[in-house]
Amino acid sequence: MRETDRRVLVRDKRPLLFQPISFRSVTARNRIALSPMCQYSAEDGLPNDWHLQHLGARAAGGAGIVITEATHVAPHARITPGCLGIWSDAHTEALARLAAMIARMGAVPGIQLAHAGRKASVTRPWEGTKPIPPEAPEGWVPVGPTDEPFAPGHTPPVPLDPGGVAAAVEAFGRAARRARDAGFRLLEIHGAHGYLIHSFLSPVANTRSDSYGGHLRVRARLLMEVIDAVRAEWPEELPLFVRLSCVDHLSGGLTIDDTVTIARWLAARGDVDLVDCSSGGITPDARPPSAHPGYQVPYSEAVRAAGIATGAVGLISCPDHAAEILANGRADIVLIGRAMLADPAWPLRAAKALGAEIDWPVQYERANLV
Repeated sequence: MRETDRRVLVRDKRPLLFQPISFRSVTARNRIALSPMCQYSAEDGLPNDWHLQHLGARAAGGAGIVITEATHVAPHARITPGCLGIWSDAHTEALARLAAMIARMGAVPGIQLAHAGRKASVTRPWEGTKPIPPEAPEGWVPVGPTDEPFAPGHTPPVPLDPGGVAAAVEAFGRAARRARDAGFRLLEIHGAHGYLIHSFLSPVANTRSDSYGGHLRVRARLLMEVIDAVRAEWPEELPLFVRLSCVDHLSGGLTIDDTVTIARWLAARGDVDLVDCSSGGITPDARPPSAHPGYQVPYSEAVRAAGIATGAVGLISCPDHAAEILANGRADIVLIGRAMLADPAWPLRAAKALGAEIDWPVQYERANLV
């Protein structure tokens, strides 16, 4: 636990989970974040009533930070035809409504910017997550570090040449400007789960021998260029997170030592505020040997020791567990996903379970829900 956290604990009897936390000029009312979770329900990348009620319920439910699902920087950067986008003025206007609504509910409005890379152009999960051929009405050609497809049967991606890499980086920069204009107060770059940035970071997918492939520092070049492009548009006073797959769960893939090294580089840059520590996704069989509550927390703990704040994510559903992670200095925030899909008011119920007195919507008070 950091010394600042110890001082806060002395003067505030609430569990650290329910104490405010600040990143740059932004302060969240607690240390619970809604983890970005794709809803696959957009139309031409535009959010609709589903996104409004989905995110609004979690903001009203007490989360300190509410992050949109992966919001893609170009049409061909989407995972599915139903994924959110942020590549036009229409997207900026529609997303502004979401950001304002989240803020009105008392949460920090965050957005995750993403590029699906070689995992693009597949059907929605309830349609089987099947590859969509480029010639199909809803299909397109994916891109990646090489022409190796994500899985057998998937469309081979077009390898990005230097011009293609530059275009992808510029798309992240433009998206950051739109996110800023839409009123978001926190931005996360998606560099995990086998999508474009992760596919360049991982030696499993990146077998290039040019200036974007080879040893770790060179494989991390795309990530660093994206951060540069985003920070050029994202205000200095607003926080920037990066989500990483800390390990590939494959022989010869990324290891936690690799990610700790990357985290040291990010800490030295000074423009990234937190690493959101996930894992896996580089191939269909890149899965943890045992996925249990807290199985990814050791990654956030190791990365935090590199001198940068971290977020713990993955099967965290028990309030006591979430509180323990923070109290023992294993992460700075917890990102809750499935538990908040099941219960939008998870933070309010967690506060009651932990005996923390917090403000919650007066509209719910009569029902004695918490």
